[in-house]
Amino acid sequence: MVERRKKIVVLGGGYGGVECTRKLEEYFKDDNGIEIVLISEDNFLLFTPMLPQVAAGMLATRDIVMPIRTIIKKTTFYEGRVKNIDPHGKIVNLWGTDEKRAISIHYDFLVVSLGSETNFFGMSDVEKHAYTIKTLNDAMTIRNRVIDMLEQAENESNPILRKSLLTFVLVGGGFAGIETAGELMDLLLDARKYYPKISKNEIQVMVLEALPNILPGFDEKLARFAHNLLTKNGIEIKLKTAVTSFDGFEIKMKKIVDESKNEEPEIEAVQTRTVIWTAGVTPVNTIKRSMFKTERGKIIVNDFLEVSDFPGVFAIGDCALFIDPSTERPFAPTAQLAEAQAKTAAYNLHALIRNESMKKFEYQSRGQMAIIGKRNGVASIFGMNISGIWAWALWRNVYLSKIPRWDKRLRVLLDWTIDLFFDRDISRLKFEDKKPTKEYRVLDEVDDVW
Repeated sequence: MVERRKKIVVLGGGYGGVECTRKLEEYFKDDNGIEIVLISEDNFLLFTPMLPQVAAGMLATRDIVMPIRTIIKKTTFYEGRVKNIDPHGKIVNLWGTDEKRAISIHYDFLVVSLGSETNFFGMSDVEKHAYTIKTLNDAMTIRNRVIDMLEQAENESNPILRKSLLTFVLVGGGFAGIETAGELMDLLLDARKYYPKISKNEIQVMVLEALPNILPGFDEKLARFAHNLLTKNGIEIKLKTAVTSFDGFEIKMKKIVDESKNEEPEIEAVQTRTVIWTAGVTPVNTIKRSMFKTERGKIIVNDFLEVSDFPGVFAIGDCALFIDPSTERPFAPTAQLAEAQAKTAAYNLHALIRNESMKKFEYQSRGQMAIIGKRNGVASIFGMNISGIWAWALWRNVYLSKIPRWDKRLRVLLDWTIDLFFDRDISRLKFEDKKPTKEYRVLDEVDDVW
């Protein structure tokens, strides 16, 4: 009688999920008794640090996506959206659509790396009207929106409407918000030469941040350098400012004050047609409604990244709650953290299957980097603080080396080189902005246990 192979299922095709799958393939490359399955909503790995450059028209969309099937070797891949996880029955259910049946996949071991989604903090009007920058479609939509605003403003005679068309507000002063603001300003200034009726002074890019400084967690001097340089380049930064509403035409905000001092919050409104929200993330609903114990919406894990009450189930990345022992606060949700956890989870899975000792997850950040506009950046790496063009060059080299495929590295390098000598393309690419359906109709369920 042939012994049934043990199945490891990895949920999520982001940095954590793909890195964990690759490590598992290394550990079990000669073991035919182990089957590895990867499930992802998309069939590609998205290189998210370069999304702002796609939004700014510097990089082509195909440059920053890597087909998952070209990265994995012995893993079975399913493109599908996770409906629910049954940790008692050890089954993962995928949604069905009008074109494909729902699937139920049994597992022996599970790695949950489903990432996160944008957190609008309950403001439904902001969620309805604001743009986000988490997906490839988001980046392309923002690029089209910016060019559309330039086209409308060029021949608009009403000064109030014209100003609102040329005002772009980014909510969130973290890495995504600051890098997008810098790239967006570069795009606007580069494109302006083709819009002779628009002056530089009419273009307004604004960043709103609820905390007292931008780039929280970054070195204070570097954050101040970035703030000053962005301001010098014409980007207005409002600190200790929280958004209260946005109806598609006007964004309202208030100053965050010390209530103990009986200070009255200052209310302000800005006319704008474009708000880009980068202010926070929250775990996906699949995690929130799962049977796993959660805190702040994230799965509680132990020192080995294993889920409480369910041996053999691991959680990594944005959907896992792991406390930094030095600060007693959760680690910031970064790709660097997800990759580090992926390696530890793969190691511990291998050790668990081989009846060996698992190792505790210990994390030491290798550094942080951000680009803040054309040929400028800030970086804190190996205890050194770097700013200006050297930080920009370091950012490019580091992230270029992280792209897993050589052909994609070459495409990115070529686009960066072309950008040094030629203007950006200002064609507005019209495409159907089909809103994703929240739920999918299930036609059937197929259990592949046998």
